[in-house]
Amino acid sequence: MHTVTLNNGVEMPVLGFGVYQIPPEQTEQAVSDALAAGYRSLDTAAAYGNEEAVGRAIKSSGIPRQDLFVTTKLWISDAGEDKAKRAFDTSLRKLGLDQLDLYLIHQPYGDVYGSWRAMEGLHHQGLVRAIGVSNFHPDRLVDLIDHNEVTPAVNQVETHPFHQRTTDQELMRERGVQIESWGPFAKGRNNLFTHPVLSRIAAAHGKSVAQVVLRWLVQRAVVVIPKSVRSERMAENLDVFDFELTADQMAAITALDTGESLFFDHRDPAMVSRLGNVTLSA
Repeated sequence: MHTVTLNNGVEMPVLGFGVYQIPPEQTEQAVSDALAAGYRSLDTAAAYGNEEAVGRAIKSSGIPRQDLFVTTKLWISDAGEDKAKRAFDTSLRKLGLDQLDLYLIHQPYGDVYGSWRAMEGLHHQGLVRAIGVSNFHPDRLVDLIDHNEVTPAVNQVETHPFHQRTTDQELMRERGVQIESWGPFAKGRNNLFTHPVLSRIAAAHGKSVAQVVLRWLVQRAVVVIPKSVRSERMAENLDVFDFELTADQMAAITALDTGESLFFDHRDPAMVSRLGNVTLSA
């Protein structure tokens, strides 16, 4: 598996498997299939409600722990120094692990600084190999970096052909933060899977549109975590390292950028309030 090197020297697979919106009762089988297909990086979150299923799949796989890269995330209702430590322990228990590879603040709300202090402590103790954030816009990211000891290793943000985050990525690169894409296929919005530009490029390489999108992200040095519950799609999504997009093809995809989210604005007061009032069940 191709990897990127994070700012603390940890190697992270450039292509992983995400389990967002996979129901808990389907997650164990999906993760087992993904591991069988060759994925070695798994991305979950406390808010997804499927950490235990991910843990069962890891345990039953027989794959050595050191060969896996496991990420989970801290939800807003668990923000704060003490609560974050307890939430981390809960996630670790549900996953059946004694160490995480990457722990992220899921949203830039609540007591972010208390959470980050807790995460820095967990990192210093060796309980997590790298710590980072998710959904942080550049202003929030820079503020966190400038006022804390440890720079986030990763910022996981919405990144796809219609919202490319190139300026954000450049700032992250300057600050030593690895960009990671969630929603690489934009959930099929804007007719992504039949888009004429992407379809032409796919036909030129004998690949699918999904493979072209993943290849485009990989060539941009963006870590990506596609999701699927179909084993054939899982295998297809991994098969993106045997071709390369030309400069003209990359430019054609660049022209698709709208510069706006296709989902929701993390700076919208109503959305901030809505997310901040979501409390996870025990």
